[in-house]
Amino acid sequence: MEFRKMRRFRQQLSKPECDHILSNATSGTLAVLGDNGYPYAVPISHVYADDKLYFHSAITGHKVDAIRQCDKASFCVIAADDVHPSEFTTYFKSVIAFGRIHIIETEGERLHAARLLGERFNPGDADGLKKELNRFFSHMLLLRMDIEHISGKEAIELRKKRKPLE
Repeated sequence: MEFRKMRRFRQQLSKPECDHILSNATSGTLAVLGDNGYPYAVPISHVYADDKLYFHSAITGHKVDAIRQCDKASFCVIAADDVHPSEFTTYFKSVIAFGRIHIIETEGERLHAARLLGERFNPGDADGLKKELNRFFSHMLLLRMDIEHISGKEAIELRKKRKPLE
């Protein structure tokens, strides 16, 4: 599939920069095709590992229904949003990942995703994670987004001030 090229290519972030943002952010906005063809965007915590995004969810709801109907999704993370009123601009940095989102079905992959999430948000507490998984794992829906395209962009003012990560 061909994805649109960024119009303001000088502001484009490299793949390593996008990876860095996705790896360090703790949440973003997941967008799916919701009811009656309306976009449905929801803030959600994530883990980025092995070029994939992992999420957890309630077993039912608008997001899950949408994913079951259409697996195409996008996920946006804002890493900087610094308003500069005197310049009439915002110094921003963001990443959008496009791909296919799946409900993880196999027990092994479900456990892998749950552990990634648990370790990301409660590092160093293996006993606590084990207890939490024992209590809630059977009631947890785990999602994996296979990324097909990543696009990152930053304000031109930020681009001029630094050298990109390579």
